[in-house]
Amino acid sequence: MPRGQKEIMPTPPSTEFNTDLFTLTKDLVNIPSITGDEGACATFMQGFLAKRGWKVERLPVSDGRFNVFASRGQPEIVLSTHLDTVPPFSRAHEDEEFIYGRGSCDAKGIAASQVIAAERLAGEGLEEVGLLFVVGEETLSDGAQAANALPPGSKYLINGEPTANKLALGTKGVLRFDLHVKGKMAHSAYPHLGDSAVEKLLDILADVRKLPLPVDETLGPCTLNIGMISGGCAVNVVPGEARARLLFRTVPQSPGAPDLKARMLGLLEGRCDFEVVRETPWIKMEKLDGFEAEVVAFSTDIPSLTRWGQPFLLGPGTIHVAHTDHECIRKSDLLEAVELYCRLAKLLNVKDKKHPA
Repeated sequence: MPRGQKEIMPTPPSTEFNTDLFTLTKDLVNIPSITGDEGACATFMQGFLAKRGWKVERLPVSDGRFNVFASRGQPEIVLSTHLDTVPPFSRAHEDEEFIYGRGSCDAKGIAASQVIAAERLAGEGLEEVGLLFVVGEETLSDGAQAANALPPGSKYLINGEPTANKLALGTKGVLRFDLHVKGKMAHSAYPHLGDSAVEKLLDILADVRKLPLPVDETLGPCTLNIGMISGGCAVNVVPGEARARLLFRTVPQSPGAPDLKARMLGLLEGRCDFEVVRETPWIKMEKLDGFEAEVVAFSTDIPSLTRWGQPFLLGPGTIHVAHTDHECIRKSDLLEAVELYCRLAKLLNVKDKKHPA
């Protein structure tokens, strides 16, 4: 063994370890942290880690909102996920197999697994592991963007999202448009005196749905979701305005193919007011021997954390129950995630020693 290098000995999980993991998951779930109101959960995580001997920093995001960064030494590897959730809040409950509640899967169970993994690694001598818990992932990734302005010099970022404990080979991107169509109100008995904003919006959406969307060999097809539509004020009034929110899950386009964003801009120009609310690129990541792998269709904070090191994506739980009224996470998956995070961190640590910068 080279001089100065610490020997990392594996230690089997204990009953106390299991209890801490499940208790921490439930404690986090029981703190409401819907995007924009994450302060109480972030404060809890800050205090929890500080009591365990971590050096903890608040990384400011906006008024009353902050990310939590914890370290013991100079972090080469950072485990990260988000503390915010989609609405509505629901408290934790459990049975023998699952923990339920908002955020149990996406992503508070993941955060708990990362904390326990980092503590195990530190106890085994690998202290070059840090923890980053961000806010705002469910909307605009503003927490991750703020964190990206304050990189700690880490070489690897292990991001946590529900990937069924498989190493993600890639994620789709996001392209979101918000549309606002204006018309002219009139009595519905005399529609010729008005200009229906709803009908104009329907025509626009029909054209959007006709757009050819790219397909990538690795990431699969680009998809469109018309997520929200609203308009008008009464059934007997020609609507004076209408709105819609559209979300594309983007993939690489074939060389020479028309750019999707450019086609959307051309289609919308002069027909409505619109805003490009979010544009997150697709990502392809490295495959590692010894880890099951898959491609996921959702997007993550990884494109907003480019200065935190080479990215990897791995986490317990299935995205199919995230954002639902039956969100849950299997306890055995949480335990497996701890083992996988430890194994991945050790592998990256060895890789870094073999190939120093």
